[in-house]
Amino acid sequence: MSIGNSPPEDRPSVGRAIQQARIDARLTVDEVSTTTRIRVPIVHAIEQDDFSRCGGDVYARGHVRTLARAVGLDPDDLVARYDAEHGGRPAPTPAATLFEAERIRPEPSRPNWTAAMVAAIVAVVGFVGFTLFSGGDEPAGPPVAREDTSSEAPDGEAGPAETADPKPDPDPSVSDSAIAAAPADKVTVKLVAEDGQSWFSAEAHNGRLLEEGVLRAGDSRTFTDDKRIDLVLGNAGAVTLFVNGKEVDKVGEMGQVQRLSYTKGDPEQG
Repeated sequence: MSIGNSPPEDRPSVGRAIQQARIDARLTVDEVSTTTRIRVPIVHAIEQDDFSRCGGDVYARGHVRTLARAVGLDPDDLVARYDAEHGGRPAPTPAATLFEAERIRPEPSRPNWTAAMVAAIVAVVGFVGFTLFSGGDEPAGPPVAREDTSSEAPDGEAGPAETADPKPDPDPSVSDSAIAAAPADKVTVKLVAEDGQSWFSAEAHNGRLLEEGVLRAGDSRTFTDDKRIDLVLGNAGAVTLFVNGKEVDKVGEMGQVQRLSYTKGDPEQG
């Protein structure tokens, strides 16, 4: 009697092959998780052929390739077996279509929310500054009207100072200066999904999970740690990355899984 899900020629499934190779290499799941930066529950699930926690075929294939290297298996062979067991390799057409569309109309395709936010902050700060400077015993009208010099002649020199826009720096917590204003003794990383959505995971230097999930188009996340931040990006080409106030020039390609580490100072891939 044949079993519907049994691999051909009695060959072990992808998850069982990874598990057996790990055992043969005398590695624990914790050791493999530390080496690959794939969380322990996900490693356990993959070894049981449960890929539902990977976030989709693209991320599952990336995890299979990484685990294969860690336990000494051929990554290409194991990914091919995964594709055979799960309906074939995902078609690259959607990613190529998205890439072409973004090249044809890069700017109109997404609103510049940062510029709008900064403009709104400057307007509010200007209004508050104007109210503070004109909130004395006299109404704000006379100091602004330069023609009215008879009643303001003694304070003529003070007039320009009162009409000047103080424009204090915008609140760092809601502007692009948030990363640049971070303390120099910390590492700050900001993710912005500009060209599509991407699965992501962020961990502190001690292995504590800061957050993981799907970063949808237009969303952003900011993380700070004393020493190091470790990232996993499932669709690196869709993410714009800022590290310690500077934009990283090239994060990766569309559909590419990237594992990155950043520390204090200028952004350098770990």
